[in-house]
Amino acid sequence: MPIVVLSVRGEERTKVEALDAGADDYVTKPFGMDELLARIRAALRRAPEAREGAEAGVLEAGDFRADLLAHSVTVGGREVHLTPKEYDLLVYLLRNAGRVVTHRALLAAVWGGDSVEQTEYLRVFVGQLRKKIEPNPAEPRYLLTEPWIGYRFDPGR
Repeated sequence: MPIVVLSVRGEERTKVEALDAGADDYVTKPFGMDELLARIRAALRRAPEAREGAEAGVLEAGDFRADLLAHSVTVGGREVHLTPKEYDLLVYLLRNAGRVVTHRALLAAVWGGDSVEQTEYLRVFVGQLRKKIEPNPAEPRYLLTEPWIGYRFDPGR
Protein backbone atom coordinates (compact mmCIF):
# COMPACT_ATOMS: atom_id res chain seq x y z
CA MET A 1 0.00 0.00 0.00
CA PRO A 2 1.53 3.32 -1.00
CA ILE A 3 2.08 5.92 1.72
CA VAL A 4 1.69 9.64 1.05
CA VAL A 5 2.62 11.91 3.96
CA LEU A 6 0.65 15.14 4.41
CA SER A 7 2.35 17.62 6.72
CA VAL A 8 2.75 21.26 7.67
CA ARG A 9 6.45 20.62 8.22
CA GLY A 10 8.36 21.48 5.09
CA GLU A 11 11.96 21.19 6.24
CA GLU A 12 14.11 19.08 3.95
CA ARG A 13 15.35 16.93 6.84
CA THR A 14 11.77 16.00 7.83
CA LYS A 15 10.92 15.08 4.24
CA VAL A 16 14.07 12.96 3.88
CA GLU A 17 13.35 11.13 7.16
CA ALA A 18 9.79 10.34 6.10
CA LEU A 19 10.86 9.12 2.67
CA ASP A 20 13.71 7.05 4.15
CA ALA A 21 11.25 5.55 6.65
CA GLY A 22 9.13 4.18 3.79
CA ALA A 23 6.84 6.97 2.58
CA ASP A 24 6.30 7.05 -1.18
CA ASP A 25 5.61 10.78 -1.37
CA TYR A 26 5.54 13.85 0.88
CA VAL A 27 3.12 16.75 0.40
CA THR A 28 3.49 19.99 2.36
CA LYS A 29 0.50 22.15 3.31
CA PRO A 30 -0.97 24.18 1.78
CA PHE A 31 -1.73 22.05 -1.26
CA GLY A 32 -4.55 21.85 -3.76
CA MET A 33 -6.91 18.90 -3.86
CA ASP A 34 -6.08 18.28 -7.54
CA GLU A 35 -2.38 18.02 -6.69
CA LEU A 36 -3.06 15.62 -3.82
CA LEU A 37 -5.27 13.39 -5.95
CA ALA A 38 -2.67 13.37 -8.75
CA ARG A 39 0.05 12.35 -6.27
CA ILE A 40 -2.16 9.55 -4.90
CA ARG A 41 -2.88 8.28 -8.42
CA ALA A 42 0.85 8.35 -9.22
CA ALA A 43 1.71 6.46 -6.01
CA LEU A 44 -0.92 3.84 -6.80
CA ARG A 45 0.46 3.42 -10.34
CA ARG A 46 3.94 2.86 -8.93
CA ALA A 47 2.77 0.29 -6.37
CA PRO A 48 4.01 -3.22 -7.32
CA GLU A 49 0.61 -4.79 -6.59
CA ALA A 50 -1.15 -2.35 -8.90
CA ARG A 51 1.40 -2.96 -11.69
CA GLU A 52 1.18 -6.75 -11.36
CA GLY A 53 -2.62 -6.67 -11.44
CA ALA A 54 -2.71 -4.31 -14.40
CA GLU A 55 -0.13 -6.32 -16.35
CA ALA A 56 -1.47 -9.77 -15.63
CA GLY A 57 -5.12 -8.87 -15.24
CA VAL A 58 -5.63 -12.13 -13.32
CA LEU A 59 -5.29 -13.23 -9.71
CA GLU A 60 -5.00 -16.94 -9.04
CA ALA A 61 -4.89 -18.85 -5.77
CA GLY A 62 -5.63 -22.57 -5.66
CA ASP A 63 -8.94 -23.23 -7.45
CA PHE A 64 -9.76 -19.51 -7.45
CA ARG A 65 -9.26 -17.22 -10.43
CA ALA A 66 -10.26 -13.57 -10.57
CA ASP A 67 -10.12 -11.86 -13.95
CA LEU A 68 -9.64 -8.23 -12.96
CA LEU A 69 -10.37 -6.89 -16.43
CA ALA A 70 -13.60 -8.88 -16.91
CA HIS A 71 -14.55 -8.43 -13.25
CA SER A 72 -15.32 -12.15 -12.95
CA VAL A 73 -14.44 -14.98 -10.56
CA THR A 74 -14.26 -18.71 -11.16
CA VAL A 75 -13.85 -21.45 -8.56
CA GLY A 76 -12.67 -24.78 -9.94
CA GLY A 77 -13.53 -23.56 -13.44
CA ARG A 78 -17.12 -22.67 -12.45
CA GLU A 79 -18.09 -19.01 -12.73
CA VAL A 80 -19.39 -17.53 -9.47
CA HIS A 81 -21.74 -14.55 -9.67
CA LEU A 82 -20.86 -11.96 -7.02
CA THR A 83 -22.21 -8.56 -6.08
CA PRO A 84 -19.72 -5.70 -6.49
CA LYS A 85 -18.91 -5.66 -2.74
CA GLU A 86 -18.55 -9.46 -2.60
CA TYR A 87 -16.19 -9.23 -5.58
CA ASP A 88 -14.12 -6.46 -3.97
CA LEU A 89 -13.94 -8.42 -0.70
CA LEU A 90 -12.87 -11.64 -2.40
CA VAL A 91 -10.29 -9.91 -4.61
CA TYR A 92 -8.77 -8.19 -1.57
CA LEU A 93 -8.57 -11.53 0.24
CA LEU A 94 -7.07 -13.20 -2.86
CA ARG A 95 -4.39 -10.50 -3.00
CA ASN A 96 -3.58 -11.37 0.60
CA ALA A 97 -4.01 -15.16 0.36
CA GLY A 98 -2.54 -17.02 3.31
CA ARG A 99 -2.31 -13.90 5.48
CA VAL A 100 -4.62 -12.81 8.26
CA VAL A 101 -6.36 -9.58 7.27
CA THR A 102 -7.79 -7.55 10.13
CA HIS A 103 -11.40 -6.44 10.26
CA ARG A 104 -10.29 -2.81 10.04
CA ALA A 105 -8.08 -3.42 6.98
CA LEU A 106 -10.89 -5.21 5.14
CA LEU A 107 -13.45 -2.58 6.01
CA ALA A 108 -11.14 0.26 4.96
CA ALA A 109 -10.20 -1.45 1.69
CA VAL A 110 -13.72 -2.47 0.65
CA TRP A 111 -16.04 0.08 2.29
CA GLY A 112 -13.68 3.01 2.95
CA GLY A 113 -12.12 4.60 6.00
CA ASP A 114 -15.42 5.80 7.45
CA SER A 115 -16.58 2.19 7.91
CA VAL A 116 -13.71 0.65 9.90
CA GLU A 117 -15.91 0.11 12.96
CA GLN A 118 -18.81 -1.51 11.05
CA THR A 119 -17.84 -5.18 11.59
CA GLU A 120 -21.43 -6.28 10.95
CA TYR A 121 -20.81 -5.49 7.25
CA LEU A 122 -18.09 -8.10 7.22
CA ARG A 123 -20.13 -10.76 8.99
CA VAL A 124 -22.96 -10.38 6.49
CA PHE A 125 -20.78 -10.28 3.37
CA VAL A 126 -18.45 -13.07 4.50
CA GLY A 127 -21.54 -15.21 5.14
CA GLN A 128 -22.88 -14.45 1.66
CA LEU A 129 -19.49 -15.11 0.08
CA ARG A 130 -19.15 -18.44 1.90
CA LYS A 131 -22.52 -19.56 0.50
CA LYS A 132 -21.22 -18.90 -3.00
CA ILE A 133 -17.64 -20.24 -2.82
CA GLU A 134 -17.51 -22.86 -0.06
CA PRO A 135 -18.46 -26.53 -0.63
CA ASN A 136 -20.01 -26.48 2.87
CA PRO A 137 -20.50 -22.92 4.20
CA ALA A 138 -21.05 -24.25 7.75
CA GLU A 139 -17.50 -25.66 7.69
CA PRO A 140 -15.43 -23.18 5.67
CA ARG A 141 -12.31 -24.45 3.89
CA TYR A 142 -11.26 -21.25 2.16
CA LEU A 143 -12.57 -18.21 4.01
CA LEU A 144 -11.46 -18.73 7.58
CA THR A 145 -12.35 -16.64 10.62
CA GLU A 146 -9.52 -15.56 12.90
CA PRO A 147 -11.47 -14.82 16.10
CA TRP A 148 -11.26 -11.21 17.29
CA ILE A 149 -8.77 -10.40 14.50
CA GLY A 150 -10.20 -10.82 11.02
CA TYR A 151 -10.22 -13.32 8.18
CA ARG A 152 -7.73 -15.42 6.26
CA PHE A 153 -8.19 -16.74 2.74
CA ASP A 154 -6.61 -20.20 2.46
CA PRO A 155 -6.75 -21.48 -1.13
CA GLY A 156 -4.85 -24.68 -0.37
CA ARG A 157 -6.82 -26.44 2.35
